[in-house]
Amino acid sequence: MMYEKMKENVENVMEKGYVRSDHLENNAEECDAFKKWKSYTRRDHPAVVQVLLESSKDFDIMGHSMPNLIYVSREKRPTTTHHFKAGALNALTRVSSIMSNSPVILTLDCDMSSNDPQTPRRALCYILDPEIAPKLAYVQFPQRFRGLNKNDIYGSEIKRLFRINPRGLDGLRGPNYVGSGCFFVRRSLYGPQSPGPSPFPSDLKWFLMTDANRGSMRSESVLKRAHEVAGCNYELDTKWGDKIGFRYGSLVEDYHTGYRMQCEGWISIFCDPERYAFLGDAPKNLNDALSQCKRWAVGLLEVAISKYSPLTFGIRNCSLLMGMGYAHYAFWPLWCIPLITYALLPQLALIFGVHLFPKLSDPWFYLYAYLFVTAYSQDLIEFLMDNGTIQTWWSDQRMWMIKGMTSFASGTIQFIMNQTGISAPGFTLTNKATEEGQNDRYDNGVFDLGVSSPYFVLLGAAAALNLSSCMLGVLKATSREDFFCKMFVPLFLSAFGVANCWPILEAMFLRKDGGRMPKNITVASILVAGVICMFGYFALVG
Repeated sequence: MMYEKMKENVENVMEKGYVRSDHLENNAEECDAFKKWKSYTRRDHPAVVQVLLESSKDFDIMGHSMPNLIYVSREKRPTTTHHFKAGALNALTRVSSIMSNSPVILTLDCDMSSNDPQTPRRALCYILDPEIAPKLAYVQFPQRFRGLNKNDIYGSEIKRLFRINPRGLDGLRGPNYVGSGCFFVRRSLYGPQSPGPSPFPSDLKWFLMTDANRGSMRSESVLKRAHEVAGCNYELDTKWGDKIGFRYGSLVEDYHTGYRMQCEGWISIFCDPERYAFLGDAPKNLNDALSQCKRWAVGLLEVAISKYSPLTFGIRNCSLLMGMGYAHYAFWPLWCIPLITYALLPQLALIFGVHLFPKLSDPWFYLYAYLFVTAYSQDLIEFLMDNGTIQTWWSDQRMWMIKGMTSFASGTIQFIMNQTGISAPGFTLTNKATEEGQNDRYDNGVFDLGVSSPYFVLLGAAAALNLSSCMLGVLKATSREDFFCKMFVPLFLSAFGVANCWPILEAMFLRKDGGRMPKNITVASILVAGVICMFGYFALVG
């Protein structure tokens, strides 16, 4: 299984590399070396470090030297914790130190590609600036995505995380690391920032060797050392993942790493050129978009409720403003509490005629109206100033509420279960592949809910509850003289909920295509809505 996967990866690289035929023959021999790993699996195998191209020996069809290309697969054992993406990045950092020891490291997600050949030069303008170079850890470019539909129905741009908020943080100690499109200064990964030379630990002395002393990348000593540092037990009793390299302890290793590095004295730079530096793929169905956000929610809470909490550790070791900025992200998932409350409670109050909000003639009503209008106006203005449109803003705020009721809530529950020792679903990758019909629905701006996902049960229940309460509220408002004045706020919130839930309601009751909500999920959603109404009756009336 592992052999076939490695061979496929290498063949894809070789086919697209435009390497001279004689070198293809030599590299074919390199591929045959993978056969010795044929009996291993992806979760249980020794370290693999294979030199596919060496700049001093391999040339393209024009005779130009090819860049070094090295296949690395770190050792994995079922009994050893591998720390997910952070563990992989640390293994690559060590192997690259053995093979080349370049001073700058670029991290990219596997689905991202370069869109501007000038990007490295832009990053080097900051990295080589003598005024900021001694304390600069990384240069972060915003994540951008190809193929987004006109109104970005799943809010995949995530403007606040990738563009709007980083601009604000850039005026302090710099933006947070977002996992891709980032140029790291290698020495910043080896310890806290200091005015003198970086304090390299003793087990990194090999990494300081010059190319002349190291020898060829294919030499036995270099490959032996590279395999050693890619071993799953190499990090035992070291500071890797704690004080060195990408930090462990959270599923969002990017947020945790950037935050910890800034607490150690490093700064970062946000570079947002007009031409996109990198382009990646965004999820094309709702379930994948929510699964990605759930993973973030769990990882953020792992940092928020730890000894490195931004409200304590961050404020002490960074600054008040940076600590609050990182706390804004760390406690993100807890937005599920007010979002679910406002998605259900006003609707139940409307159904049972319970007065929870001030009526139109009450002076307190104007405070509610002011807060609602100003908050949404500020949000819209920020979005429009970043070249957004009203339609994409509407999609973004709708996805914010959808994520709050699904991803944030389930992520918070999973985090609590993990902390209390209760078995919970493990780490899942975001699916970027598309099934038949998904692309057409996405391009046409139609929600894809054709998966029997547990996310959709509460989402469907909230949509059904908002619709029923809104219809009942309108009916009562037309038949009772004072009802509209007394119950305007819950009626408005129900109508606002229906407007946001309309794609969900369409998928539940109106659509017939492959993206409609499965019948079993629709039935389950209606039953859950009934249960919520029953509990609401006992809580508000009984």
